Amino acid sequence: MGTLYIDRKDVELRLDGDAIAFYTSSGRDGMVPVKPLKRVVISGRILVDTGVLHKLADENISVIFLSGKRQKFKGRLSGRIHNNGYLRIKQYERVSTPFAFKWACELVSAKLTAQRSLLTGVLKRRPDCRRDIVRALETIENSLNKIEKIETGDVGRLRGLEGGAASAYFSAYTALFPQSLGFTKRVRRPPEDPANAMLSLTYTMLHWEGVREVEIMGLDPLIGYFHDFEYGRESLACDIIEPFRPLVDGWIWYLFRQRIFTSRDFTTGKERPGCYLKKGGRKRYYELYEDWVRNIRSQLVIHIRELARRILEDEYGQDNLS
Repeated sequence: MGTLYIDRKDVELRLDGDAIAFYTSSGRDGMVPVKPLKRVVISGRILVDTGVLHKLADENISVIFLSGKRQKFKGRLSGRIHNNGYLRIKQYERVSTPFAFKWACELVSAKLTAQRSLLTGVLKRRPDCRRDIVRALETIENSLNKIEKIETGDVGRLRGLEGGAASAYFSAYTALFPQSLGFTKRVRRPPEDPANAMLSLTYTMLHWEGVREVEIMGLDPLIGYFHDFEYGRESLACDIIEPFRPLVDGWIWYLFRQRIFTSRDFTTGKERPGCYLKKGGRKRYYELYEDWVRNIRSQLVIHIRELARRILEDEYGQDNLS
C-alpha cells in the first residue's frame, strides 16, 4: 500500500500506535498501518486527530485534502523538506539562462511527441475520425519542426506553438468520445461533462504527485522554467507533468471506451455548476487510478532526478543528489 484514500462521511481518524484507526458512531471500524504509506488523500468532511497529522508529518507522508463532491484541491500537509538548499539556489539561478529555455523546449517536444503517439495509435481504431486526427497530426508535426528553429529565449513563441498544437489535438481527441457525453471541448473550471470531469480530476491528482516528488528531490515546486511564475502556483510541478498529460488522456479515453465509466456515474451540480463523479464512482476511480499511476510515478522520479542532475551539472555529479 502506497496511498490511502479516505472518502467517507462522519468518520474520525485517531492514532493507535503506528496505525491510523477509523471510528464511526458505532465505534472502531478498521485500522491502517502508517509505515507502508507514502501519501494520504482525504476527501470531504472527516475529523482528524492532531496525533495522526503529527505522525504523518514525522514519517514524511504527504496529505492532500480534497472537497467531497467536486474533488477540488483544498490544501496539503507535507513533512520535512529536502536538506539540499544548494540545489534550490542553483535552480533559481537557472531561471533566466539558456538552460531554462532549452529544458522548456525539450519538455514541450516530449508532450507533443506523446500527443502524436496517442493519436497515431487511435487512428487504427477510429478510422471514422481520420479527418480530425490527420489534421491534428499535421499541426503537431509542424509545431515540432518549428520548435527546433526557435531563437533561444523566445518562450512566448514556444508557448504559442504548444497552445496551437493543443487546440488541434483536443479537436481530434474530443471526436473520439460518444456525443452523448457532451464532450466537445476542454473545459476546466468547472468541468461541464463526464470526460472533462475525469480529465480535471486526474490532472489534479497527477499534479500533486509531481509536487510531492519535486519536493522530495529538493527542488522548489513554485519555480518553473516553462510555466510563468504565478503566485501560489507550483509552476515546476506544472512543467514536470506536461509530457505525462497525453498518458492521462489515453487512460481516460480507455475508461469510457470500455464503459468502465458512463454518464450514469456522474452528477451535475444543482446549486453550483459542474459535472462530478458520484461517490460510488470515486471509489472505483481511486482503485483504478492507483493501478494506472504506479508506473507513472517511477517515470516522474526519473524525470525529476534528471532535471536536478542537469541543474547541478556544472558543479556536482549525479552522486551528489542523495
